[in-house]
Amino acid sequence: MYGWHFGQAPHAALEAGRLLYVGIAPRFMASRASTQNLRKRVRHHYRGNASVSTLRLTLGCLLGLELRRVGSSRRMTFGKLGEAELSAWMAEHARVCWVETSEPWKLEARLISEFDVPLNLDQNTHNPFYGELKRIRAEARARARELPVSA
Repeated sequence: MYGWHFGQAPHAALEAGRLLYVGIAPRFMASRASTQNLRKRVRHHYRGNASVSTLRLTLGCLLGLELRRVGSSRRMTFGKLGEAELSAWMAEHARVCWVETSEPWKLEARLISEFDVPLNLDQNTHNPFYGELKRIRAEARARARELPVSA
């Protein structure tokens, strides 16, 4: 189980310096075994792109980066420059911590239900920031669909 906190909040409605997002590695999947481990998940969040990391997608949208369709019409990222800008922002402001547990999906559900982790969407409809975050991400995706596919 891992958690992300940020020295600078990615949005004015959020508080800096506190836990804003939690995740698990490997993911619990009833149909198959996950190949993800903590190192891979953290690497995807730090150095991946918005199409493979919901945290990166959320942060980029909150920071006002332009989401674009790339490659196929379904895949969306912030493009080479936007992803680099997001990686630099994360390197400066993001911190990750973790704890080992045998059933991380149970702890994740409990933390999301009991704590204020506004950047989580899954299992978090009760969070006061949920509607705003869904709106911001939906608007970014809608704008990306209107733009031509990026090279």
